[in-house]
Amino acid sequence: MKHTLIVISISLILFGIFTSCSKEFLDVPVQGQGTTKTDPALAQNLVTGVYNSLLAGEAFGGDGGDTHGISFIAATNIMSDDADKGSTPSDQSALNDIDNFTISPTNTFVAALWNGYYTGISKANQALVALSTASLTDVTKNKLIGEVRFIRGYYYFNLVRLFGKVPKVLRVPKDAQDANTDPEFQTRASVDTIYNVIIQDLQFAANNLPLRSNASVGHVDKGAAQTLLAKVYMYRKEWQKVFDLTQEVISSGQYDLVADYSTIWRQIGDNSIESVFEIQTGQFNNSDYGIQGYSVWQGPRVGGKGGWTDLGFGFGTPSANLVNAYEANDVRKASTIIVIDNSGQHKGTVLFDGFRIPSADSVQNLYYNYKAYHSENSSIETFNGNRDRKQKNVHLLRYAEVLLMNAEAANELGQSNTATTLLNRIRKRAGLQDTNASSQTDVRDAIWKERRFELAMEHDRFFDLVRQGRAAQVMQAAGKNFVAGKNELLPVPSLQIALSGGQLDQNNGY
Repeated sequence: MKHTLIVISISLILFGIFTSCSKEFLDVPVQGQGTTKTDPALAQNLVTGVYNSLLAGEAFGGDGGDTHGISFIAATNIMSDDADKGSTPSDQSALNDIDNFTISPTNTFVAALWNGYYTGISKANQALVALSTASLTDVTKNKLIGEVRFIRGYYYFNLVRLFGKVPKVLRVPKDAQDANTDPEFQTRASVDTIYNVIIQDLQFAANNLPLRSNASVGHVDKGAAQTLLAKVYMYRKEWQKVFDLTQEVISSGQYDLVADYSTIWRQIGDNSIESVFEIQTGQFNNSDYGIQGYSVWQGPRVGGKGGWTDLGFGFGTPSANLVNAYEANDVRKASTIIVIDNSGQHKGTVLFDGFRIPSADSVQNLYYNYKAYHSENSSIETFNGNRDRKQKNVHLLRYAEVLLMNAEAANELGQSNTATTLLNRIRKRAGLQDTNASSQTDVRDAIWKERRFELAMEHDRFFDLVRQGRAAQVMQAAGKNFVAGKNELLPVPSLQIALSGGQLDQNNGY
């Protein structure tokens, strides 16, 4: 009998990826049939389970589910020119393959991404079934549906950028026979079809979610839906829609830039006025429940070049290419990159919480991702002793990107002066002079450059290069083994092709 990816994702839910969640979050029928219960508490719990799916990560490179752990870090930061694999050369060879573009369809980190996102989508579909029959007011029901559809749309946005064509799974199968006979569960839908799914989900969310409020901290709101929808349209090059949506977010008066860039990725910057949407750690579950391994995988590898003792494994290190690309006096560099100081009488680097990393002789790499660092000093940031589940919020959307998208859209629509005004707001906070760019081409290049430094190590760089049509040029110049027409996408996991009975096709070149 043939098996499908939807069965895989449901089985992952049933075996309890999120073991810290309440059992009722995972209490779904064996074959994934929709529940007939109308208890609003159950529906609310299933929505919480969808939020919790954002916390999925891999502990040691297995092929389980990963949405924002090391597999996500690898396929966004490490695969770009902003970061290298890091750690020791021999540690986690499958990450070397991602960094060097020698990826095969059997890569376990790639498989973990596929499984993680379809697990999340399956959870979303389950929640939508429960919400459809829940005893809730229409306003509350549509709000919860909007939150779930936002997350499902976000998952599909990542899937289509990572894999191109992917299966369109928008419902819960009636039973195993249904899952094994419906072509939608077995074959990849076109890129345009998936983008239409994303747009419909996000538009519903934008239409039914309220503006941000103190009562809804951590929940998806209208501004988040509009921002992500604008980002989707940016990838589709529908510039008027990008401009209109980002203008609505700007005009809402709900957001602004924080004064100090260095605070954004620290706990004091969580859910700030600049935050549009971030993955919450502790908002929907107990306070000792963060993204599996997000900080420890990227933490400085301190304690000798052969191992680690204090902070982490040292993966996803900022590249020399990024370190050397900043303009002089750009304050974002020191807030993004931990540089191990090996000069002068007092060698070593002191972090914002007072933790001292000794000289370069004690670490494997010279650069580390500051935005992934979470203090273990509980008087400064929340830490309950679980390094693998540090309470590190991941900022997926923030107001600075809204301004940059608005600027890019304005420039593409022939409004370069408007674009440079917005661009200069970003540069002023970074301690830089106004841009000299004036022509449409120069302003476009300036905006792309600004995106790199403003959003460095925030999981956008590789996707940006692909959408800009510059991936091969930039990656090859950075010394990567990038093949144009192939490495813009990851391979479809070979196990998924086998489980579909060969009905899933493979991406070009793999």
